[in-house]
Amino acid sequence: MSRWTMTLLVAFAATAQATPPAVSDPYAKTPAELSALATTGGAGGSGNAKVQVVRLLGDPSRSGPYSQLLRAAPHAAIPAHHHAGDRVATVLSGTWHFGYGSKFDARKLKTLPAGSVYTEPANAAHFAQTGDEPVTVLITGMGPTDTVYENPADDPHAGH
Repeated sequence: MSRWTMTLLVAFAATAQATPPAVSDPYAKTPAELSALATTGGAGGSGNAKVQVVRLLGDPSRSGPYSQLLRAAPHAAIPAHHHAGDRVATVLSGTWHFGYGSKFDARKLKTLPAGSVYTEPANAAHFAQTGDEPVTVLITGMGPTDTVYENPADDPHAGH
């Protein structure tokens, strides 16, 4: 294989991974393959340095269905925030502590082990945290979405 051909293949592979397939495209990934996917960032993530976003299908910043992974490191805390559009989430691995309300309140956290499902209704404030283990959550929804912190001082994107 020529150097030029190899360069094209590498460029194509990078582009293919950077642009997730449309929801209507065939898609099948094992847990190991999902773990190997590179972080993409993007709409619908918390902006928390301990939480990585991986777009799987669609584009959450545009109209239409999307699917993304949240990979949260141990001891991550995500303050109260909300998103445009309804979202449904499944805890794929780890134990996620999730609650609803306009302020982070540890008493309102529900412990959600792997296999748990929860919703993030449009504009409904919620918060989360992890314990001693990393957590992976699959989120599906209809875009466009965003992340709006209930207390603007909690927004990691804001220049404080």
